Amino acid sequence: MSLRAIILIFAIILFPAPLWSQDKRELSLSINVSEDTPWGRAGKRFADAVRYRTGGRILIKPYFDGQLFRGQQTTEFKLLQDGLAEFAIGSTINWSPQVKELNLFVLPFMFSRFSEVDAVQAGDPGNQLFRVIEQNGVVPLAWGENGFRELTNSVRPIRRPDDLHGLKIRSVGVPLLIETFRALGTEPVSLNWDEAQSAFRDGTVDGQENPVALIVPYRLYIAHKHITLWHYVIDPLILAVSAKTWASLSAADRAMLREAAQAVMGEQKKEAREGLDDTSAVVHVLREVYGMDVVHLTADDLNAFRDQTRPVYAKWAGEIGSDLVRSAEEIVASSK
Repeated sequence: MSLRAIILIFAIILFPAPLWSQDKRELSLSINVSEDTPWGRAGKRFADAVRYRTGGRILIKPYFDGQLFRGQQTTEFKLLQDGLAEFAIGSTINWSPQVKELNLFVLPFMFSRFSEVDAVQAGDPGNQLFRVIEQNGVVPLAWGENGFRELTNSVRPIRRPDDLHGLKIRSVGVPLLIETFRALGTEPVSLNWDEAQSAFRDGTVDGQENPVALIVPYRLYIAHKHITLWHYVIDPLILAVSAKTWASLSAADRAMLREAAQAVMGEQKKEAREGLDDTSAVVHVLREVYGMDVVHLTADDLNAFRDQTRPVYAKWAGEIGSDLVRSAEEIVASSK
């Protein structure tokens, strides 16, 4: 754990004083990945902070590796809506089937830098997205980060769209991602994560897309020797609570939970991005430590992928909402 993370935990624990009471509650926290990731560690920190701040009156139990939705990751938002999960740190990709506006972050090759993502989240588009989520029965508390999603495979280096032709690529089963990979000539495969890892090992699926923050902990470098750093989409996280649970909490508890969530997820975002701004450092680690063949695309290479997926982008911009997309595009352009 980094020194910054340790300081954060002590700050949350020590200030302000706990909200003591005799009534105790245990609430679930859904997390799609293992505890040994920046995403998973944030869930543990949030639960620890809330337990101390309430003197054990509110106990939050993290359920890692998608236990609450049994590997069907795109159903997590529905669990929150129904109150079957009280809290979740969820991927905007996984929640996009229920909240179409979250597909904003999955428009192919829209974002290229973390600063662009932060500016969109802090601006009108981010505020609008939080309002839409709340209108759908879930209260968002704070943004987090899973990261830019990169491409790994066991067959060959991917430098141009033609290199993808005929490959079976595992992707999250949301329509926009499926259409993006089809536009690039692949055969997209939707599997839950446990099934996908078995398919990588036995070679029935050639590749997958995920952030470096998950590629390394899940040891994908064992089956996939090739990685392409292409930043084709970004995967923000959101720490949120079921509106049904939120309505049952006091104003003081709500304020405490929001404060703890924002502190924990601010640190989570920093941890997930640590070292990734320096591409040369990332390339060195992936190549020298994990033995991967790393392809870092040039601007011309990226434009070839962007051009081939432009029809998908245009179609989905209308589905998401032209005004929302245009507002985000303007912020991205001004952030470059």
